Amino acid sequence: MDYRQRALKELSDHRSQQAGKRALVGLDGFVDTILHLVDKRSGPGESFDRLETISEFGSRVSAAAGKSANIEMYPTMEKLGGNGPIMANALLAAGFPLRYIGSLGKPNIFPVFQDFAAKTDAISIAEPGLTNAIEFNDGKIMMGITKYLEDITYDAIIAAMGEGKFLDELSRSSLVALVNWTMIPNMTAIFQALLDRALPSLPPLDGGRSFFFDLADPEKRSESDLVAALRVIARFESHGNVILGLNLAEGQQVSRAFGIDESGETPDSLKAMAVKIRRELDIGTVVIHPKERAACATKQGDWCVEGPYVENPKITTGAGDHFNAGFMSAQQLGLEPEACLTVGCCFSGFYVRTAKSPSLNDIDSFLRNW
Repeated sequence: MDYRQRALKELSDHRSQQAGKRALVGLDGFVDTILHLVDKRSGPGESFDRLETISEFGSRVSAAAGKSANIEMYPTMEKLGGNGPIMANALLAAGFPLRYIGSLGKPNIFPVFQDFAAKTDAISIAEPGLTNAIEFNDGKIMMGITKYLEDITYDAIIAAMGEGKFLDELSRSSLVALVNWTMIPNMTAIFQALLDRALPSLPPLDGGRSFFFDLADPEKRSESDLVAALRVIARFESHGNVILGLNLAEGQQVSRAFGIDESGETPDSLKAMAVKIRRELDIGTVVIHPKERAACATKQGDWCVEGPYVENPKITTGAGDHFNAGFMSAQQLGLEPEACLTVGCCFSGFYVRTAKSPSLNDIDSFLRNW
């Protein structure tokens, strides 16, 4: 029985454990426009050849130095975006009741979020960010406007919900996912406020609580800010199980910040990176997920699985958020770490092929047909 068959069996055996699980997710919100860049156009609409790789785009931009360039961006879709809404949508599709708090529009929720806000009983505390997501076959470039995310604060949450209702929501949540640290300037202060003002007063929860954190490409933040935030994140371990989710670039940035000499993409290097980061922070779980595979380390050991890589994905923006949702869905069901990695890869694999968030039945079928 290989890791896919083990994950399929565990998923089947643990489905009943979804009862009573509940998530609280936040705190960002973006309006995403997915774009392709035109290389050569042969007619109107989609009659064009794309710039297919980031290196082709880079060459086009470099060639314009000292001159100019006109590069057409062709919109393929507009959708809700942000690490929080995409992860929350995927958890919702997997059947987990949840409450969302984030920047979906103020005073009025933006149209692109209205259906999502209704399904998640969302609390909106700020205007959303705006992202032009330029997609290539070998990655994506996210061009964002994040000014309004400065309005996301702990006090703004309390003003919108009331302290009692916020504490009640926290107390009932088996999963608290706080994502996009990089683009929310006050996120570290929000972490500290939760630790000082909220979590100490919560009653124990049957089965415990999990706290999931996603940094979201911290390259533009200083190493000192990054290390300070990670030290604060580590303090959540006193109140539950902490899971830090990292893509490869984020794992490498965290490794550099802590002087960890691991940066490769091989299974052994990924596992070693996860082990060393976890030990540095003394938290429950560190997950690192490049495109081709995923690895994690817990106090019990380390694992790596290969993912269902696809050469020409239908969409890539949000793939990492779907991996996170899949990993945490499996974790909430009580699956072993290897199976959590496998389910995470399946969530991402299903999404990039279909541009849709999968149900657990979809994941069951995906595993059977992988």
